[in-house]
Amino acid sequence: MSRVGRVKRRGNRQMSIGGRVERVLRVLHDDLWTWRADPLPPSVWLLWLPHGVVCLAALGVLLGDAAQLNDNGGVDPGFAFLIALGQAGAMVLALWRPIPAWWLSMAAMLVGAFAVRAEMVVDGYKFTWAWTVAGVIGHLFVLLLLALRVRTRVSAEALGLTALATYAVQGLVGGVNYQPTGQLAVILFSVFVVLGTALRGRREARTELAEQTSLTAEERARRTLLEERGRIARELHDVVAHHMSVISIQAQVAPLLVENPPDELKENLAGIRQNALEALTELRRVLGVLRSEHPGPLETPDGGDAAPHAPQPTLDRLDALVENTRAAGLTVTTETSGSRRPLPPGVELSAYRIVQEALSNVLRHAPGATARVHLTHLPIGLRVDVTNTRPTRAPAPSHGAGHGLLGMQERVAMLDGSLTVHSLPDGGYQVAAFLPTDGPGLPPHDSAPDHAPPDHPAHDSTEDDAR
Repeated sequence: MSRVGRVKRRGNRQMSIGGRVERVLRVLHDDLWTWRADPLPPSVWLLWLPHGVVCLAALGVLLGDAAQLNDNGGVDPGFAFLIALGQAGAMVLALWRPIPAWWLSMAAMLVGAFAVRAEMVVDGYKFTWAWTVAGVIGHLFVLLLLALRVRTRVSAEALGLTALATYAVQGLVGGVNYQPTGQLAVILFSVFVVLGTALRGRREARTELAEQTSLTAEERARRTLLEERGRIARELHDVVAHHMSVISIQAQVAPLLVENPPDELKENLAGIRQNALEALTELRRVLGVLRSEHPGPLETPDGGDAAPHAPQPTLDRLDALVENTRAAGLTVTTETSGSRRPLPPGVELSAYRIVQEALSNVLRHAPGATARVHLTHLPIGLRVDVTNTRPTRAPAPSHGAGHGLLGMQERVAMLDGSLTVHSLPDGGYQVAAFLPTDGPGLPPHDSAPDHAPPDHPAHDSTEDDAR
């Protein structure tokens, strides 16, 4: 190998070492040379008690360190008080700015160590050095508060520089007559840094767990809402597709019912039929995305399954629903008031589903209770009330997603209606929904008056999705 090659490799190695040293110094500068505020938050259970404990301990360090430095260390009283004030002030400052507090504590330790060393005499009083007892206590608090709020790397850097400064003062500079405290101080500092790091990791883990739990609950609620919307869209698809098919057939048959229909009539009817077919095609194309390849069965209140492609239920099948619920062990009574008249398919379907879900909730969450279903036919809509009495025994644990109320809310909001669910004073529960017949997407009724029903809910209110 040529000499030039050896020189290049040696130069690269030197540059690499220099680059690493520069990188380490830059990291230390970014981590420790900062005035960044990081206040200690109040404890969940103890509130501001930790702050009071630290301030009380700082007062003890101030008085004890000043007395030790003056009486046993031989330092001038005023100068000893300033050193002790720096050590105690670092403890209080660590509650808000832990890194500057660490620098202040280290500076107070170095100044105090050299002040005591200047007063040392041979065969004199052996004072604790390089750390005083009060100084060790104060620096323990500072390192603990530091480790609680900064990254582990920064805590390790502060501990390493503390140990290095202790070794430099006690091991390299030294003194003539003292009791060494450096080794014990570094051990205690290491224990407190490890303790603070562990507590910080536990706190962060609990915070992340709480955030993840919240995100999981939000995602579950959002997924449940989307699933319920998809189910409602599939049901509406069947209803709307039926009417669009009828319009198409009627437009096709209408010219045959008129003798010698004019060409304009044929052309308009053909256009109506073509538009109906195109709308039906687009509706099936868009809503087809919401249909799974193998849709699951629909759950009934008695725990059975209904065919996924069965005709959508109406209020005519309400008696069968009630009978199935009674067969499952629930006592149900039904009442109807007002003059019944034809309702839009969406209103009948939504009313049936609301009663179905409300009775299912009674079976799940109110064992032993009795239920009452009351339908009130009003000139401008339909009011559905499902109430149950207080349960006679505790319900079994439920592992469901709690999407019953979400489904009711979506159905009522789709029809521009209102929903109220609340507990009753006697321990029962009530679900009350108003479904207008002149809501969005519904044909107007000429018989609708200008006033709302007297018992129409003024606003929506829902309780917890536990039901």
